Amino acid sequence: MAKKINEIKAELKAATFEMLPFFMEEYKEDERAGVKALVRKAETEIAKREAELQRLQLMRAYENEYDMCEYICGIDEAGRGPLAGPVVAGAAILPKDAQILYLNDSKKLSASKRDELYDEIKEKAIAVGVGIVSPERIDEINILQATYEAMRIAIKELGVTPDILLNDAVTIPGVETKQVPIIKGDAKSVSIAAASIMAKVTRDKIMEEYDKMYPEYGFAGHKGYGSAAHIEAIKTYGPSPIHRKTFIKNFID
Repeated sequence: MAKKINEIKAELKAATFEMLPFFMEEYKEDERAGVKALVRKAETEIAKREAELQRLQLMRAYENEYDMCEYICGIDEAGRGPLAGPVVAGAAILPKDAQILYLNDSKKLSASKRDELYDEIKEKAIAVGVGIVSPERIDEINILQATYEAMRIAIKELGVTPDILLNDAVTIPGVETKQVPIIKGDAKSVSIAAASIMAKVTRDKIMEEYDKMYPEYGFAGHKGYGSAAHIEAIKTYGPSPIHRKTFIKNFID
């Protein structure tokens, strides 16, 4: 007696990627329209996975170029542009055989996907580091120098010494390790993409906590960036303790 389509659908839902070819083989001769649709769905999932693996392989071009190095570290930041909150840098050293699907520039990912990848990166990475520099420090030394400072802190937080740094666009002063600045590196290197996610998720969590302390500014929504609602809140309530004074001079008397 043939299985009911709902039963087959449940099988597909429970199947791991490795099981999909066996699923297709088992049901390829079933002429029911519903089963044919499920087989096509499995085929589509296989094609999507293969395309993703090819994309990730392209994102390993720099890691492959410096394969002689044992510890290849990606570096990126989050929060250079906001009017409030810290600037945060991430550093990540991934195993050379690490396979983290959908790893990408954090700006191209949904918040939920970033959170998933953040946990996976922490689980699979050889080492991760995060550097946080306060709004007060940003006002003191300017955002560029604060970003470099956050990156140096992130490198120290790794707990291991990297052999090479793949940086998103910048060369960090005061660092002896060989550096390779890569324009739009968070979309070109798996290591930088991992660092990007570490920085972005960490900063977003910080801003969500600040939202509880200063709810009138809506930090959970805009994360400190200069949205119209945020600027209006600054004009209405004045600056909060986490606003960057050098960034909001045009919005306050």
